[in-house]
Amino acid sequence: MWILSLFLLFAAIFGAFAGFQNWFRFDQLTKTNVLNTSLFVLIIFTVLMIMYVLGYFPQAIAAPFMMTIYSVLAGFFTGYANSLLAYRRKAGSVLYQHRSFWIDHAPSLLAIVLILYGLYRTSILTEPPVTGIRVTSGISLMSFGYFAWTLKVVPEFRSKGILFLDRFIHWKEVIAWSWQSETSIGIEFLDRDKKNGERIKEFYTSIPEEEKKEIELVLKSKMEEYSEERKKILFKEDES
Repeated sequence: MWILSLFLLFAAIFGAFAGFQNWFRFDQLTKTNVLNTSLFVLIIFTVLMIMYVLGYFPQAIAAPFMMTIYSVLAGFFTGYANSLLAYRRKAGSVLYQHRSFWIDHAPSLLAIVLILYGLYRTSILTEPPVTGIRVTSGISLMSFGYFAWTLKVVPEFRSKGILFLDRFIHWKEVIAWSWQSETSIGIEFLDRDKKNGERIKEFYTSIPEEEKKEIELVLKSKMEEYSEERKKILFKEDES
């Protein structure tokens, strides 16, 4: 039993490392990736279910397998959430963020529900017997709730950069901004990806009309403050 517990601990640590190192990012999501991954997972679990029915994947193997999957997921979402908190500390204080009930409170309520249900799923505080499957699945749900609490669905314009989902964009990497409509703004930035090299990308976000002057003031001041550092980066890119 202690060998299985130690293995599950290492699985959770591996998941936490993968999550904290951002092995996955939201900008990697495409229709093709989502479809192929979903199809692959569906095929794997279908094959495992058939093997289980035929007796080639008995409970003695299936239970540790699922416990390992849950442990990796628990570690991954915990590490991912901690990386988002690290980005938030690195980015400084909030200068502007569009706030509403659905942005501020709805994700927090969802996170609380997931954490409470995960705690219930572990059976630690309820009558059903505590099992490895229940504990690991419950912890994975709690970890996902923790991740949902840390993730912000709208950009946060902070003193040292912009936080957008799981990406931190330093102000020196923001190239330009422009209004796409009365309530939509586009931000161009330099994506300094180690694998794909430096590329210019753009994201769009909605801004209430009554808050246009506030966001314009933030963008103009930060574009001016980091203009020299931005020029050095762009000139270096041109030379290379």
